[in-house]
Amino acid sequence: MSNFALFVRFTLKEGGAEGFDALVRETTAAIRAKEPGTLVYACHEVEGAPDQRIFFELYADRAAFDEHERQAHTKHFLSERDKYVAHTEVDFMAPYAGKYPTEAPGE
Repeated sequence: MSNFALFVRFTLKEGGAEGFDALVRETTAAIRAKEPGTLVYACHEVEGAPDQRIFFELYADRAAFDEHERQAHTKHFLSERDKYVAHTEVDFMAPYAGKYPTEAPGE
């Protein structure tokens, strides 16, 4: 499997949730429309932690991630997020087992 994945935890600044969530919605709309190599871009609120957001990102491969990083909407997100984010943690992952949206039945 050549997929490439990220797990990202954002800790938001006090009062930053509304602006951050609006920025995420704008960005994910562009990702859906323009990035076929981005297989999953899932953004979650954390139950019981209103200042936390978790992203799981799954790309067809490292080249698809690199293409995602070159997009204008991604660059806009990266430049604007600091208005709302106090801390970011990123784990780059190499999936090796599981069920993924690109699999045919029985793989």
